Amino acid sequence: MIPVKSFKLIPWQYKLFRMATRCGLLAEACLALILLPILRGMSIFRLLGIQFEASVRYHICLGTAMIFFATLHGAGTLFIWGVKHRIQDEMWKWQKTGRIYLAGEITLITGLVISITALPQIRRKWFQAFYYSHHLYIVFIVFFLFHGGDRHFYMVFPGVFLFALDKLLRIIQSRPETCILSARVFPSNAIELTLPKDPRLKYTPTSVIFLKIPSISKSQWHPFSITSSSSVDKNSISIIIKCEGQWTSSLYNQIHAEKESESDLRKCIPIATEGPYGPASLDFLRYDNLLLVAGGIGLTPFLSILQEIGSKLNNSRNKYPSRIQFIYTVKNSHEICLLEPILDQLLDVEQFHIKLKVFVTRENQPSTTLREVLKDLPDMQTTNFSTTHSSYATCGPESLTWMATIAMFSSIIFLLLLSFFNHFVVSPAKKPSQEKNSTSQMDLLLICSFFIAVVFSGLVVIIIRWKRLRKGFLSFSNEKRQPIKQSSLEVDKALDEHGIHFGRRPNFQDIFSNFTKECGGSEIGVLVCGPETMKQNLASACKLNTWKTNFCFHSLNFTL
Repeated sequence: MIPVKSFKLIPWQYKLFRMATRCGLLAEACLALILLPILRGMSIFRLLGIQFEASVRYHICLGTAMIFFATLHGAGTLFIWGVKHRIQDEMWKWQKTGRIYLAGEITLITGLVISITALPQIRRKWFQAFYYSHHLYIVFIVFFLFHGGDRHFYMVFPGVFLFALDKLLRIIQSRPETCILSARVFPSNAIELTLPKDPRLKYTPTSVIFLKIPSISKSQWHPFSITSSSSVDKNSISIIIKCEGQWTSSLYNQIHAEKESESDLRKCIPIATEGPYGPASLDFLRYDNLLLVAGGIGLTPFLSILQEIGSKLNNSRNKYPSRIQFIYTVKNSHEICLLEPILDQLLDVEQFHIKLKVFVTRENQPSTTLREVLKDLPDMQTTNFSTTHSSYATCGPESLTWMATIAMFSSIIFLLLLSFFNHFVVSPAKKPSQEKNSTSQMDLLLICSFFIAVVFSGLVVIIIRWKRLRKGFLSFSNEKRQPIKQSSLEVDKALDEHGIHFGRRPNFQDIFSNFTKECGGSEIGVLVCGPETMKQNLASACKLNTWKTNFCFHSLNFTL
């Protein structure tokens, strides 16, 4: 804190100084919480049924608030220095005790760089700038420690400690790399990847998995919705990727190049995985009726939901929705090919009780049926890849109990190290004439304790995982692997039960009215995944409920 008495502040200056100090404390409170929403393996949000993509929004809000308060804190302090003509004296100080102002300035500048590059306009155009600048959080946290001191750092320490452990466990989980089993290229500039998984790995629908392909980028991870169901596909995971950005376009070109090669079995494409991460329960199964609304590539979470429901139809002990209506909006008719993974469910109308309505907004083909559109789509051939360079399957994250044990173990190691350093390394000043310990020295000891505790815990996890690998816990066999299903768009008369509309968007008021009559007034779960405008329109329609039916609105996300 600035020595107020030596500055001789008048009342209004003192009030401004106090306001700047309180803004700094508010920024510190935001920093204490900002890392918690982006924990993946140790996420508390999973227990609450909140998607990881949705929890990222809390991270964004906290980050925005933190930078706002930190900027007010820094601007107010600089203003006081300017009024008292002390900027040059105070700005470059790295004093031995007390606040280190230079460290605070570095912290603020680093935070502003991270915040600016995270703006949607910059993140979408220059993703690499956003990605790599976000790794400056290490610089931000270290210099915050030097600026605020160890006492203030203890307030934000739990979030930083859990994030470091979560990051380390995710790095270990992504080793060793697995491989792509097969790929399909859709006419809509999308690809479907199939990856091996351990048969014991179970995940819930709407889960996401993070992928890193070293041949494209050795550091970038990208999340994608899983389109398969662990109840149906025991040995594999499928995802559909829309090729829009630089990373996805590079993947598309690589898959397409392998597809055009003359070899029957293409070369192995190594891939690292993190996850799957998803909600802890299947909330959508508690509804008697479901209204699913998807736009474009936003149908990917619903593919896993519908396959999960289809797997439970033959089990009388499981409750599942008795009636489902699926509204799918696309720009062009060739995007309908993305429905191929659930064609079996669409063809079994009597047992599945699903009705599909497709809306094609940018084409006008009157009197054309869905069956005719599917017939005109080109066949999608499966490209199989070699697995000779990798025999490991995706095993998924560890259980929350196991991670809690590791966190407790790491905390104990940290406290023991901190006590050791305080007792044997730091010599407290017992006499007034004795020189006090440097603040930076205390901060460095705290960093050392933190680093050693995390690394030691990581070594324990690596040893446990290595033993599992030696036992073949994560391996898969090509002989036992089920053959990849070949693309088939066999058209059946049952497709005529579904409708397709050209040149217009869905009228949600009419859809709600008709579906309510079919359901007889029972509770309806409304799930939507797509553009924000679609979500807002559907949410507004749910609020204008004039049918005396309970609509439970849920918004899903497929991008961060």
